[in-house]
Amino acid sequence: MKSIKSALLLIGIAAFSFGFYYQDKASSGINIGDKAVDLAYSSPEGKTIAMSSLKGKMVLLDFWASWCRPCRIENPHVVGAYNKFKDSKFKNAKGFTVYSVSLDQDKGRWVQAIKDDNLSWPYHVSDLAGWSSKAARTYGVNSIPANALIDGNGVIIAKNLRGQQLELALEAQLAK
Repeated sequence: MKSIKSALLLIGIAAFSFGFYYQDKASSGINIGDKAVDLAYSSPEGKTIAMSSLKGKMVLLDFWASWCRPCRIENPHVVGAYNKFKDSKFKNAKGFTVYSVSLDQDKGRWVQAIKDDNLSWPYHVSDLAGWSSKAARTYGVNSIPANALIDGNGVIIAKNLRGQQLELALEAQLAK
């Protein structure tokens, strides 16, 4: 009888622990269908920009760095999508913008890459911590470029869109 009670107790503890684990994973805010976790970091000018200040817009949360060749190759696609959709009306958003999170450590190189790649949107942020970036850890970013498309309600609707995929995802969200 004592071993049955012990086994039931262990099962109860395991189920209780799994419940917390599952609840934490389900509400982590980094998966498609989750509310996006808010970020607030400094711009090159030192102004703190919160991603939540963009609520109501379609937002591409874009992780990149000046030293990342694949990121720099991807940037023209992001610029093209921004220019094409920045004033568009979506199903539940008005306008499209990019919240760029740089994993740079060198502010000068970061700022120069923004200019060189014509990243004309106003939302560029970084903690200049490189791979130790808290934003990258928050979103589980292990490689770049990485991104998440967030709708006007702050819900992640797609992830890791490359090239034409970004434009296709945005077109699918346009108001009819």
